[in-house]
Amino acid sequence: MKIVVTGGAGFIGSNLVDALLEDGHTVLVVDNLSTGRFENLYRVKDAAKENRFAFHQVDIRESGLAVAFKGQEPDMVIHLAAQPDVRYSVKHPVEDADHNILGTVNLLQHAAEAGVKKIIYTSSGGCIYGAPRDLPVGEEEPRRPISPYGVSKGVAEEYLRYYGREYGMAHTTLALANVYGPRQNPMGEAGVVAIFAGRMLRGEPPVIYGDGEQTRDFVYVGDVVDAYRKAMSAGDGEVYNIGTGEETSILEVYRELAEICEFEGGPQYAPPRQGELERISLRIDKARMGLGWSPSTSLREGLGRTVEWLRENLKS
Repeated sequence: MKIVVTGGAGFIGSNLVDALLEDGHTVLVVDNLSTGRFENLYRVKDAAKENRFAFHQVDIRESGLAVAFKGQEPDMVIHLAAQPDVRYSVKHPVEDADHNILGTVNLLQHAAEAGVKKIIYTSSGGCIYGAPRDLPVGEEEPRRPISPYGVSKGVAEEYLRYYGREYGMAHTTLALANVYGPRQNPMGEAGVVAIFAGRMLRGEPPVIYGDGEQTRDFVYVGDVVDAYRKAMSAGDGEVYNIGTGEETSILEVYRELAEICEFEGGPQYAPPRQGELERISLRIDKARMGLGWSPSTSLREGLGRTVEWLRENLKS
C-alpha cells in the first residue's frame, strides 16, 4: 500500500513511518520540519527501503502539498501534522486554526482529488472533551473543549466527515491521550516526560506548573503506532480513544523519572498554565472492541525506554 504520512518527521510520525516500512508499505512523508526533524528519518533510508520511501518538505497549508499526490496515486493518508501546543493556541488562536483547520481542509481536498481510499485523522483525547465530570471519558461524551486547540481538532473532524460523505473516502479518527516515548523533544514546550527526563539527565530541576496533582493519561508511542496500524483496516467512520484508561499525576511521573534517572534534586514549581486540564483519562473499551487494540506497555517500562533513548541521544 502507498501511504502519505503528514508530520512524518515528528515524534509519533517517525515511529509510525518506521513501522509502516517494516510492514512493506511505500511511505510518502510530508513535513515542514517546524518541529519534526529529518534526522528522525535517517534510519529508514537503507538500501532495502530506499525505493519505498520519499520525503517532501512542505507545509500542509500550501499548494505545494500537491507533490505528494499528483501522479503518486496514494491509497491512504495518515494525518499527524498539526500545531500541537495548547498554550500556543490560547495565545494565537487564529494561527492555531490556520494550521489545524485550514491545513486539514487543504489536505483533504488533495486527497479527494487523488482518489485516496482512506484517511486516518489524529485528534486529541486530552483536549476535545474539555473537563469531563466522569473519568475515564468515553467517545460519547459531549465536546466542551477549553482551549482553541481542542476546538480546532474537533472542527477538523467535521470536515473529515464531510469529505467522507461527499467523496466516499473511508475515515477513522484516533483521539490520542498524552503520548510519550523515544524521539520526543526534551527541549520543547510540550511533552512532560521528555522535558522532565531531559532536565534530570542534565542535572537540572524540572518545572512543575501548578501543584503537580493534575493528572494525565500517559500512553507509550509504540502502543500508539500499533493503534494506527490496526486502524488501517478497521474502524471506518468511527472515533476511538487511544490511551490507557488510567490517571497518573505529574508528581507521580516526576518521582518515577527521578528514580530511573537517579536524580536527587527536587522540582521547581510555577503557576498553572492557561488552557490546561486538571484531570483526564480516556476510556478505551471501544478501541478494544472495534480495533482489537489495547496498550501493552506499562508506564514504568515506557519511561525506562524513553530515558534509555535520551541517554543515547541527548546533546549537552
